[in-house]
Amino acid sequence: MALIFCSRTDDPKEWRAEFAEVMPELDFRVWPDIGRPEEIEFALVWDPMANRLLDFPNLRLIASLGAGVDHLLAATTLPDGVPMTRFVDDNLTQGMREWVLLYSLYCLRRVPEYLARQREQDWHRLDVPFAYQRRVGMMGLGILGEASASALRHIGFPVIGWSRGKKDLPEIECFTGAGELDDFLALSDILVCLLPLTPETEGIIDSELLTKLPRGACLINGARGSLVVEADLIQALESGHLSHAVLDVTRKEPLPADDPLWQARNITITPHVASVTNAKSGARLIAKNIRRIQAGETPHHLVDPKAGY
Repeated sequence: MALIFCSRTDDPKEWRAEFAEVMPELDFRVWPDIGRPEEIEFALVWDPMANRLLDFPNLRLIASLGAGVDHLLAATTLPDGVPMTRFVDDNLTQGMREWVLLYSLYCLRRVPEYLARQREQDWHRLDVPFAYQRRVGMMGLGILGEASASALRHIGFPVIGWSRGKKDLPEIECFTGAGELDDFLALSDILVCLLPLTPETEGIIDSELLTKLPRGACLINGARGSLVVEADLIQALESGHLSHAVLDVTRKEPLPADDPLWQARNITITPHVASVTNAKSGARLIAKNIRRIQAGETPHHLVDPKAGY
């Protein structure tokens, strides 16, 4: 029983050690040292590997190392009948919840402006609202979005949500579909995007959408860079329609040194660290799904390739 691991950003030694503890019988291999392809039954991947998943005739599970699978679906042909799962972990959820809370408060309390004033040795107060005076709009109400929305509501933000399918969440007014998007945007002082990237959502945050936000709104994107038309975002910031944007993700990663985002006004950039997979808990989750497959059961957190998540 062998598993192939492929990721440029995750440490294979760390994952090997964790699997050795929870599933010592598993033969853990690291791409491109695959050995005999017919021995590979499970693939744990972040990088697409082109179409090499088709080389494993006995593959039984493709497990994504991230909560999103858009990059794999776009660049990889999936073997027929092989299930794919996404990474759903309490630590991943907690990381996103913390990041969204941090930067929602960062925008609310006008921290970027205070940092700029500090550099200028300017000791003057800014008018700062309370959380209950600024509404947060959560685009995307999956596991990460729902958890983040609940945390924001808990500390006093009024929270509304928008998703493709209808949701019913306690103390959160939910908007659904394209017909209710404009109403949702008009009420969002801080727009948090945790949407999955699909053909329908690619480039959804463009000039048209941004102009429908209240003047002075903030954008926080912790989902995928390709959801945002970056030139339109820069223009919205330069015009003053948006007061600030926080981007954990960009269309090109790592962000090239000459990218205009680095020099744009009123942007905070973090290097795709909002929520990071954890090898200890992750290995246990993957091991559980492997055992479910061995028992003839359906693995948890299956991906619907047609929906894109």
